Amino acid sequence: MGTYPTEKIRNLGIVAHGGAGKTSLAEAILFNTGMIDRLGRVDDGTSTMDFEPEEIKRKISITSSFDHCEWQAHSIHFVDTPGYGDFIGDTRACMRSLDCAVVILSAISGVKVQTEEVWAWANEFEIPRIAFVNKMDKERASFLRAIDDMETSLGARGVAIQMPIGAEDNFEGVIDLIRMKACKYAKDGSGKCEETAIPADLQEEAQRLREHMVEIVAEAYDALTEKYLENGELSEEEILDGLRVGTMRNTFTPVLCGSATQNIGVTQLLAAVCDFLPSPLDRTRAVGTHPKTKELIDRGPDEKEPFSALVFKTTSDPYTGKITVFRIYSGTLNSDSTIYNSTKGTEERIGQIYELEGKKQKPVKQAFAGDIVAVAKLKETVTGDTLCDPNNPIIYEQARQLLPVISYAIEPKTKADEDKIHNALHRMIEEEPTLESHRDTQTKEFIISGLGQVHLDVIVEKMKRKFNVEVLLKTPKVPYFETIRGSAKVQGKYKKQSGGKGQYGDCWIELSPTGRGDGYIFEDKIVGGVIPRQYIPAVDKGIQEAAADGFLADYPVVDFRVALYDGSFHTVDSSEMAFKVAGSMAFKKAMEQCKPVLLEPIVNLTVTVPDENMGDVIGDLNSRRGKVVGVEPKAHSQSIKAVVPMSEVLAYSNDLKSMTSDRGLFSTEFSHYEEVPTHLAQKVIAEAQASKKE
Repeated sequence: MGTYPTEKIRNLGIVAHGGAGKTSLAEAILFNTGMIDRLGRVDDGTSTMDFEPEEIKRKISITSSFDHCEWQAHSIHFVDTPGYGDFIGDTRACMRSLDCAVVILSAISGVKVQTEEVWAWANEFEIPRIAFVNKMDKERASFLRAIDDMETSLGARGVAIQMPIGAEDNFEGVIDLIRMKACKYAKDGSGKCEETAIPADLQEEAQRLREHMVEIVAEAYDALTEKYLENGELSEEEILDGLRVGTMRNTFTPVLCGSATQNIGVTQLLAAVCDFLPSPLDRTRAVGTHPKTKELIDRGPDEKEPFSALVFKTTSDPYTGKITVFRIYSGTLNSDSTIYNSTKGTEERIGQIYELEGKKQKPVKQAFAGDIVAVAKLKETVTGDTLCDPNNPIIYEQARQLLPVISYAIEPKTKADEDKIHNALHRMIEEEPTLESHRDTQTKEFIISGLGQVHLDVIVEKMKRKFNVEVLLKTPKVPYFETIRGSAKVQGKYKKQSGGKGQYGDCWIELSPTGRGDGYIFEDKIVGGVIPRQYIPAVDKGIQEAAADGFLADYPVVDFRVALYDGSFHTVDSSEMAFKVAGSMAFKKAMEQCKPVLLEPIVNLTVTVPDENMGDVIGDLNSRRGKVVGVEPKAHSQSIKAVVPMSEVLAYSNDLKSMTSDRGLFSTEFSHYEEVPTHLAQKVIAEAQASKKE
């Protein structure tokens, strides 16, 4: 057993939309628990948890950071997660491995769309949570409005277990509705408070909220309901027990309040984490599958069970190298040991085990079920892999990654950068599983895709800082295709005589369109040996190569059928090369007669926006040649489904942010190809021809 028994461990995520105050709360937690001796600030670039240069520059959390603290004989491992849409994929990966969460609600802006996302993920992973209404010291702060917004936007049942004393500049503390005591805080950020009686002008409201709280808590389980119905009241112990049971079952969500930057209400929040949120023992046993038999296996948070863990984050440290962060679900892990990566089917050597403290690493000799720890320099292991006892293999399901929404063509600045770019991208994708890269075989560009413009900008900055690789981002070319609408029968004849052996190939083909998506079909209709068997594949190859080069604008020709039905040959001068050239000539000649047209990729677009932005977004989609196919109402938001040409949404991420004040989310998925309208096709063809001349 570790320093703390498993029932005293809390694996906690601090989640919300960007700017709600997650990092400031984490800073206050560390300060109040003695882990740091000075309260850092995000705006000053002095916070413990936002330590990456890119985070300090932008004053936002870009990557999840980890720390731990001790409070009331509990060990709390907590994760400060990103809340901005460009980086929220990291939050999802972390939530898969956490037991509980504090969801921050802004007393000013309430619930934003990213909060809706993380709340939905908490439901998906069945994570019990409590809510903290932050920024009670700011202008227009309202505690009850934040709870109402939480209930309507998130479909949650909030139960206030505190109420604020004052608001905005007059905010000075909180009233504990369980014990019916007031706590007034010093305004120096020390977190020190004085317990007093409830101010006379707040007693009536406190009593009303307490009665409402007791009514809801009484529904936690049947025996408590009966007790409440009999007596009309519950004891302090019964309220605490009901709050814990109801929170663990996600029947309701306790709501507290405070100010992270003023360090008000944070110690009460820590107590609520210990009192109401689950330990690893309170969670269901972790379920996985056997790598070979695929049968279901489960593991419990017991050091006597076989070791198993899930990797949920990978980072690159300039000094330590690759750092792998994982949650141990069962068993014990020792330094200097060998474990099995069941996902990859390879063994990994474990050196030193670390607890993460912001950007620092604290060495530990052992780690136990329920712990979140890190190790350095694993060779094969990446995010999503399962580590386990070689004799008792298991594979845990990893969190489904968010799909990229924006793509850019990436090119190195210099030849030296070109040599290093692939390794740098590989390392960045290990850190950022939501990042994707591939070479477009059609446009010949190297494409990098992420969750937003800022996401990709940060990736470029990290590549330069960590791997000394400088790259440029450019709008990618649209992968158009060409096809035909008509049919033609033509001859392709190649005859060359210049002394010595000549070249002779002659073929007749019929070129005709097929259904969309049918690709290329070649039919051999030669009879009587007018073209010898050995030359027929050469005709096919010549046609394929000519089709790859395009006809209108150098884009590949697709969805056509070629029937080779006649031709002639020369016993001496014919060759595979001659018939390949003849096939190419026939194809180009036929294209002139077959009404060639340009095809463009169409994507399915799903956009989630606040109610007030729906009209603007639909109007904008119409202007992009989009077709809205459905609208699904949600609480305070609308999910719009549309089909839109890819060329119209290459920069949609930035445009949507502008339209919705960064409150919109979207995803795209390739759907099909459609013919480009004539006036736009002429423009694309002209641009392609101009580019070719250059």
